Amino acid sequence: MALYADLHRHLGGSVVPRILWRYFKRHNPSQASLFPEYLDFEEFYTKPRSTLDEYLELHTLVESVQTVETLPYFIYRLMRGAYIFENLAYLELRYTPYLRTDESLTQNERIEQMALIVDIVGKSSKVKEYPIVTSQILCMHTRLPYEVNKAIVDLAASKKDFVCGIDVAGGDKQYRERMDEFIGLYKYARSMDLNTTGHVFETVDGCYPELLPYLMRIGHGIQIPLKYPELLKEVAANQQCLEVCPTTYLKTGTLEHLYQLKEVFDRCFEAGVDLTICTDNAGLHNVRLPFEYENLLTQDVINFQQLKACQDAAFNHAFAWPFGQPPADLLISNLKTSN
Repeated sequence: MALYADLHRHLGGSVVPRILWRYFKRHNPSQASLFPEYLDFEEFYTKPRSTLDEYLELHTLVESVQTVETLPYFIYRLMRGAYIFENLAYLELRYTPYLRTDESLTQNERIEQMALIVDIVGKSSKVKEYPIVTSQILCMHTRLPYEVNKAIVDLAASKKDFVCGIDVAGGDKQYRERMDEFIGLYKYARSMDLNTTGHVFETVDGCYPELLPYLMRIGHGIQIPLKYPELLKEVAANQQCLEVCPTTYLKTGTLEHLYQLKEVFDRCFEAGVDLTICTDNAGLHNVRLPFEYENLLTQDVINFQQLKACQDAAFNHAFAWPFGQPPADLLISNLKTSN
């Protein structure tokens, strides 16, 4: 079977609606009472939103139930689905550890508890019957103070057995007033040899070329080929790839039609910029990675040759893939060696 890599998937957005609804039914009767029937909950959970900010509010629904006690429950089901239904060989999970800590604690106590969260996510992701190579990307957040975001970077540097990089999350238009702060944190991360990615150029409100020099990969980045194609040459020279998450742009109102991504792919391929196809929030969308591929193909956004290039790019740009080649290339290499 084909084996895939997903470089941009949020832990909160990875919980499929059926799993979350069942959890509410069993453990949170007040929440479950809002949606007594599953189909009502699925419609609410997966429907398109008008803006990115409105869309991001859904993450708080999941973050509130992903705790020290419940994370193993959710992650086991995430890994099972990713292996059985998506044929994933490699997965990078990104999330803000502070938002999984106990809200009754002080800020310093919550900062200390973040290390436990990273350990739980790391250990719970190693499921013997679903042998996916996994690593974590820790997200700073626009809603969090500098002290907490710096602690997240420090934690990433101290947990390289489980963590492969850092990111910044939250509504992208909130970055502007704190740009110097985030640039300083990215510089700090790079000084400790941390891999970096970031949510930029996703919407027209989140276009910050001053942040690009500090990123090894670009989270989303679709506005670069759409609105700022003059930057593609620099992106190609820096060997940065775009983490394109097709369904997200329909759910957030960023794009009206998937076909609008054709210009993104065409311009990037022409400029020599790698693209990876990712899910972002596979559960929140109820769309798994193979269906992202199929939708792009059937709607003539890309062809099969371009799809293969994107699939290979995902392994080539993976922060923690230990083999250096996509699985198909490894298999072919091993067959040639054995013959």
